[in-house]
Amino acid sequence: MRPQDWTKNLFVLIPIIFWMASMGERPEAASNVQPIFLTFLTFSAFCLVASAVYCFNDAFDAEKDRTHPVKRRRPVASGAISPSGAMVIGTISGLVGLVIAGFAGFGVLVVLLIYLGLQVAYNGGAKYVVLVDVVVIALGFVLRAAAGAFAIDDRLSIWLLLCVFFLCLFLGFTKRLCDHNAAAREKDSEWSSPAGYDDVLELNWLLGVSAVLSIMMYLTYALSNHTYMLFGSGAFGIALLTPLVLIVMHRFYRRASSGLSDSPMQALLEDRVVQIGVLLYCLGVLTCLYSETVRGLLGDLLMNKDFIG
Repeated sequence: MRPQDWTKNLFVLIPIIFWMASMGERPEAASNVQPIFLTFLTFSAFCLVASAVYCFNDAFDAEKDRTHPVKRRRPVASGAISPSGAMVIGTISGLVGLVIAGFAGFGVLVVLLIYLGLQVAYNGGAKYVVLVDVVVIALGFVLRAAAGAFAIDDRLSIWLLLCVFFLCLFLGFTKRLCDHNAAAREKDSEWSSPAGYDDVLELNWLLGVSAVLSIMMYLTYALSNHTYMLFGSGAFGIALLTPLVLIVMHRFYRRASSGLSDSPMQALLEDRVVQIGVLLYCLGVLTCLYSETVRGLLGDLLMNKDFIG
């Protein structure tokens, strides 16, 4: 079920985080705990449905996984559990997840069904096509954020959704690079990329394009009218945190280049630079969004749209 990968579903929390940060403009919402509860249900539903997909993936890909130096340790590939046992667990997990999504709201259930459809398309052939495979995965993360918005009946900025999409493209290509380099280090490995990511130069180009676009979308979101209306001059502080985003993204790339790990959670647990970068970024965002002093200082120091024209 890969509970360590449930961190990917934290994208569901994006809408509630910004909803809570904007409560200063809506003090009556501070006592409303229902959006938090519905977000928790949505997060749980995605964890269970994602685990169902992992179970079926491992059952179907067991033979190929046994040729990979890292993936051969997965439960089905290693023989710890049978393919049929994995599919039974996956079926139960998926059904429970869909029921929970129904309680979270009809919109959440629809988004989760679309997510499942994407996974079927991925395993039905998309994962064997260069670029298409990673685009499908990135769309899955966009759907997570959309489900979080449906859960609390809120809207998301198009720039934020695009930022999520391109960031997840980057992480997807990072995983492909890690798989390639981990297999290359094993001289007797027979593993090959299902989609044909055999050219490291091509992978590096795709990584470079997706990294640049994700940073651009991040800055566009931080400096958009939508963000300024929500957080005032605190939005400028979010933009000023871009170097930390760049540092953490580079560390992911560097780890993948060494064939160490493609897991963001593992990088967070093992890489001191990632730990410090994420901690400083989170502290920076919280300070910019919740500290009136810092927001006032940013408003005094930096030009904003109130002074234009």
